[in-house]
Amino acid sequence: MTDTLSQLSTVFIYVAMGFYAAAFIAFALDLARRGARVTADEVAVVPSAVARRAEVAAPVGASTTTPSASTGQAPPPAPASPPSSSALGRLSSRISARVEDDVMNGAASSTSIRWAFGLTIAGFASHVIATLLRGIAADRVPWANMWEFSMTGTLVIIGVFLVANLKWDIKYLGTFIVGLVLVLQGIALLRYYVPVVPLQPALQSYWLVIHIIVAVLGTAFFALGFALSGLQLLQYRRERQEAESRPQQFKFLATLPSAVALENLAYRINIVGFIAWTFTLIAGAIWAEKAWGRYWGWDTKEVWTFIIWVIYAGYIHARATRGWRGSRSAWLAIIGFAAVLFNFGIVNVFFHGLHAYSGLGS
Repeated sequence: MTDTLSQLSTVFIYVAMGFYAAAFIAFALDLARRGARVTADEVAVVPSAVARRAEVAAPVGASTTTPSASTGQAPPPAPASPPSSSALGRLSSRISARVEDDVMNGAASSTSIRWAFGLTIAGFASHVIATLLRGIAADRVPWANMWEFSMTGTLVIIGVFLVANLKWDIKYLGTFIVGLVLVLQGIALLRYYVPVVPLQPALQSYWLVIHIIVAVLGTAFFALGFALSGLQLLQYRRERQEAESRPQQFKFLATLPSAVALENLAYRINIVGFIAWTFTLIAGAIWAEKAWGRYWGWDTKEVWTFIIWVIYAGYIHARATRGWRGSRSAWLAIIGFAAVLFNFGIVNVFFHGLHAYSGLGS
């Protein structure tokens, strides 16, 4: 029975990944459609060089051949207003209106985004079933090894993304969040899968449950902050190119919130993740005292958990009191999430200690 439920759990994980892959494609199509709309706006609003020359030359040509009826002399040419300035002004207004209507007020209600969000929900439902089946098969909470923690962690990342959309319209993050989950869960399937095993004595504590719950919640919020910070860097680059009248890549960015708005949202989300990570440290220390008789022992896993806390504490402090805004704060958030991934993917596998619960053997 245990093996059957475990195999069913794996089947549902593959089903969930199928839904996530389809959702990733749909989210990417939405970004492509956003970019295509911006390009269409540019083509419609900004005249070509030939058209601009024709606008300027036509009055001049007409004035040299058509004399004035009263004076017999050619009238002076009409002053040519700078077409590029007016065209760029119309383009800026048009794109700004598109951003407000399409992004802030729910335009991402295009067919592709609706399909993408629906497929993400379907994948999340399959993911929940897979996690529950694994827990039932093991007769315990399913996070005793890296495979189970990967399953639970990626589930919570998707769940937080879905719930966050109830407060903020951040569906434009779907490509990045679903893509990240596909990569993490794919690596887990290839490298971390282990059969169901009994829970080790040190893990038989309700403090472990609290510790892991807040850890995966913190990781999920850090993942959202990471995606927003990455977009912030791209948006900042696009805005700088626009200010310098240089060609711009990633046209879809013109339909997303500004770099400042993305930074502010990333900051708020990372604060929530930091609070959860603080409770991770506290619950982990209490669990360590129950399991090994000490609150802190400088184990590799404990040290890296503290390093992550310090990075995000520095990020919040630097932005709030030192004025570290813009790209510097974004890079700090990205470094923090890279440390989270390093803690899970490298420390758990290659650094052996009291927290060596990868389940992969030596």
